[in-house]
Amino acid sequence: MIVLYYDCFSGISGDMNLGAMIDLGVDEKYLLDELNKMHLHGYHIEITRDERKGITGTKVNVILEEHHHHDHDDAPGHDHHHHHEHRNLMDIEEIIYSSELSPKVKKLSMDMFNKIAKAESKIHGKTIEEVHFHEVGAVDSIVDIVGAAICYDFLKVDKVISSPIEVGKGFVNCAHGTFPVPAPATLEILKGIPIKKGNIPFEATTPTGAAILATFASEFREDLNINIHKTAYGIGHKDKGDIPNVLRVFLGEVESYEELYMLECNMDDMNPEIYPYVMEGLFKVGAIEVFLTPIIMKKGRPGVNLSVLYATSKEEEIKDLILKETTTLGFRKYKVQRQYLRRNIEYVNTKYGQVRIKNSYLKGEKIKSKPEYEDVKEIAEREGLPFREIYNNISEGQNGK
Repeated sequence: MIVLYYDCFSGISGDMNLGAMIDLGVDEKYLLDELNKMHLHGYHIEITRDERKGITGTKVNVILEEHHHHDHDDAPGHDHHHHHEHRNLMDIEEIIYSSELSPKVKKLSMDMFNKIAKAESKIHGKTIEEVHFHEVGAVDSIVDIVGAAICYDFLKVDKVISSPIEVGKGFVNCAHGTFPVPAPATLEILKGIPIKKGNIPFEATTPTGAAILATFASEFREDLNINIHKTAYGIGHKDKGDIPNVLRVFLGEVESYEELYMLECNMDDMNPEIYPYVMEGLFKVGAIEVFLTPIIMKKGRPGVNLSVLYATSKEEEIKDLILKETTTLGFRKYKVQRQYLRRNIEYVNTKYGQVRIKNSYLKGEKIKSKPEYEDVKEIAEREGLPFREIYNNISEGQNGK
């Protein structure tokens, strides 16, 4: 399994993440071309080599052409003092969904913005629609967040894992005043995620950085056995204290197993029409597997067992959804270990057009391949041919028959 590992010993901000991704191998031109699909104006991106405490990496500056330079020294990834346009979530959604970015990048970007909006909403006692983004509504932070989604999509890793996140110490100036580190929004976004506090003498992790990890990472741990393929560094905009202000990332391979949790509950008094809605909602909030099992409950009554497999970082949202949307009064939870083959998606040209093929690997050797169901379905409907005929033709072509 190919893993992207974030070693956040000096925190994370949006610009540090972009630097680390470029240093890791994300193509600069590809990133800039994709960002241009948003048709945002008034900025350009400066990408340079830099160093902190002798560690060399990539530094990214988003330079605003209509304003003065984005001063990351106030807090990396945060714009606390500039007169940027304030936008609400609908404004940002319009920018992203009206662009030519891929559907996956659009969704990932809005997932991050939604996490920040929910945090700001809770802190300020407003609805999500009423929240106006001060820092993250600015052009530079939109670039940081959408850029993170573009880089993640480019790397096509199987999984993202992070160390516990260093948040720093001291105070930070925000739009509403001076607050202790971590800033309220950062702390809210990182609920349920392990943090470290006090090793860095400034705000080490920003709301943007927190949202990136809360969206991408499915595990937060330090005891990781990884065969490292490449190490990269994103250079921050601070140079204080003894610890270098850099974000270190690893790209490598780990055994294809992970520790997850299974949550189960039994129901015998719920309208069956609700089950598909609940299952779809659970997948949206991060469940890995959701399935229903018919059971016989006490007094011989037929019922249904709902089972949800998930990473611990998604637990709160999954529990809330189940308690709000089903008739259950509680559930069982236990730890499980999931082991699986490493997989990737390959695009192949067939007589029907381009089709996605799912490949599975054991010890580096490809042992299974099959066409993507949705692609076969689309061809069958378009050509008026049997699904099985198209599926078999594509499969035989892959096997050289």
